[in-house]
Amino acid sequence: MLIDIIAGARPNFMKIAPIIRALEAKRVAGGTLRYRLVHTGQHYDARMSGDFLSQLGIPEPHVNLEVGSGTQAEQTAAMMVRYEQLLLQQRCELCLVVGDVTSTMACAITAQKMSVPVAHVEGGIRSGDWAMPEEINRMVTDAITNWFFTTSETANANLRRAGVADERIFFVGNTMIDTLLTNLNRLQPPAFWDEQGLKPDGYFVVTLHRPANVDGFAQLESMITAIGESCRGLPVVFPVHPRTARSLRELRNLPSNLRLVEPQPYLEFNYLVKHAKAVITDSGGITEEATVLGVPCMTLRDTTERPETVEIGTNELVGTNPASLKPALDRLFAGHWKSGGIPPMWDGKAGERIVECLGHILCSDR
Repeated sequence: MLIDIIAGARPNFMKIAPIIRALEAKRVAGGTLRYRLVHTGQHYDARMSGDFLSQLGIPEPHVNLEVGSGTQAEQTAAMMVRYEQLLLQQRCELCLVVGDVTSTMACAITAQKMSVPVAHVEGGIRSGDWAMPEEINRMVTDAITNWFFTTSETANANLRRAGVADERIFFVGNTMIDTLLTNLNRLQPPAFWDEQGLKPDGYFVVTLHRPANVDGFAQLESMITAIGESCRGLPVVFPVHPRTARSLRELRNLPSNLRLVEPQPYLEFNYLVKHAKAVITDSGGITEEATVLGVPCMTLRDTTERPETVEIGTNELVGTNPASLKPALDRLFAGHWKSGGIPPMWDGKAGERIVECLGHILCSDR
């Protein structure tokens, strides 16, 4: 029984690694499930995908659709055409998509049009913000998904409100956290750690890539200035996403404590997060990792699709107004940040649960 596992962007690789590991363990034990790893090529830079594959022990993809760069419409169209060609050559029995990137939506649509059922890992999460491309990807994917593997009770409730029956929802936990817990003892400092004079709890980590924060010159400049001024002279390590790098070239006066670095491999990046005084980000996935690591996290967004990181974890929504950042950092420096906890089922076993469910689903359909 062949399962296509779709991955195309950096967050996908963290989410599929535990599933692949569990499938391999089942195969060795005599199980009948087999997989075909399909890399769409949405992220084609080695720093955005290749490093993750090697560090996380993910095998070389069986197929690379090599879509490359382009607008969202161009990437979506190319993925659909090329994945359709693959299914015509060799059909799978299930298409497993993860997360909320363009690859997730494009391959889910293609599979359903070819009468191949779809399972969605991380189904049901919602921000309510239709200005986010990822929110559209989530809604479209979930509208045509057969089985949902969820990370939280909030996601379960979202699906039920949309009319999804309970027997199609599997609350399994968070595979991204599986990967984090598996690799905690392997985290390593980046090459620039000593050169930059970084010390545990003595620096901040920043990531920015949302259009609302980085596409407008004035907004990006105001946000970067606010970050630099509010961190009280401590180093601010900023692994620069390619999208953000284009905008940063337009800025003339960057804060003196800002440390611009290349996108970091998985082990190095999470070492930075684990030892940071706090994380300032507009990424959803990083809020999950910071929560499990117990690191204060400030999200520069007005909404989140991961409310459990705010309600239970160490994350707070600061918003996109740069003026809101200083009061939040003042609370951090005053020692008033919440300690947080770990959401239910984020225990490192989601991948195993997913594979158990897949076995039952595919066997019961035969």
